Amino acid sequence: MNKISLAALLLISVSTLAGCQKADSAPHQANADGEKPKKEEVAIPVEVSDVTRGSIEAAYRGTATLEAADEATVVAKTAGVVEQIAVEEGERVKAGQILARLETDRLQLEMERARATLNQLEQDFKRNESIYKQNLISREVYDRTRFELEAARAAYELAALTLRESAIRAPIDGVVSARHIKTGNMLQVNAPTFRITQLDALEAQIYVPERDIHKLAISHPTTLTVDAWPGEKFSGQVERINPVVDPATGTVKVTVVVADAQQRLKPGMFGRVQIRYDRRDDAVLVAKDAVLVEDAAESVFVVDEEGRAHRRAIQTGYADADHYEVLDGLKDGERVITTGQANLKDKAKVEVVQTLAAS
Repeated sequence: MNKISLAALLLISVSTLAGCQKADSAPHQANADGEKPKKEEVAIPVEVSDVTRGSIEAAYRGTATLEAADEATVVAKTAGVVEQIAVEEGERVKAGQILARLETDRLQLEMERARATLNQLEQDFKRNESIYKQNLISREVYDRTRFELEAARAAYELAALTLRESAIRAPIDGVVSARHIKTGNMLQVNAPTFRITQLDALEAQIYVPERDIHKLAISHPTTLTVDAWPGEKFSGQVERINPVVDPATGTVKVTVVVADAQQRLKPGMFGRVQIRYDRRDDAVLVAKDAVLVEDAAESVFVVDEEGRAHRRAIQTGYADADHYEVLDGLKDGERVITTGQANLKDKAKVEVVQTLAAS
């Protein structure tokens, strides 16, 4: 029986009860033997579920926006005009791979000039070194030539480095997530050119109240769900726990790393994170829909063999999406009402219209 049918039965039951109350308000007529007729008690239709035994996990739940575990903004290390762009957004690149090239004519000439100066000074130094050994020049002249050679060698290496840096390279493995330049752009030193993002593993940062932080530890398993992939659960673990409590919020930042080899997750997605920190295997479980909470007291309606509902106080422990762990008040095999118990009174007569399968 579906929810609509159950609602219809509840409406009929309420109407019947109202009719009975109206009839009771009129004077009772005696039957032929002078006895008043007995009022018929109407059974309230309800749905029930069995109390079961099973495993339940304790978890802390929070929300977070996914971020890349590793990301780099590539900047120009030398000034110049963009001559060639080698990659586009969405392409996977390796560390050291060329992303773009700058014009190199001027840089090539500067390196050749530095090389010529270096060659000349190397010859001068060799000649002066030979003369110095014969004591034909002073130590001061010899040292000056040596210093000039070292300066020329450094100038050449710097020119060669500038030429090599005209090729903009990826600093890390990843995917090109942004391109900031176009062919013909004039770049200055440290101008942003590309953004490289690693998508194999993403991070989610959640902020846990300090009263709960003692429950969590590094390497605790986690589960992530996102709206973009309904029904999918992505596994991960706690990677870092900040050692400092934020005095403004009273929370501690916990970083969760989620693996996604198929790269279905994207930075910027909103996700729900569940950190599992404990598990109990032979626990008494009751459906969440069966538990009533009033003034911080928890109770359920238990149906006996005669079809009457008895309100019973319980004590709960861990909870998951569907069940509560019952520490006291119930035992497995009992039947509890999951639908229709909101307005029930203790010991009311009920009619079970559906028994929900234990999950």
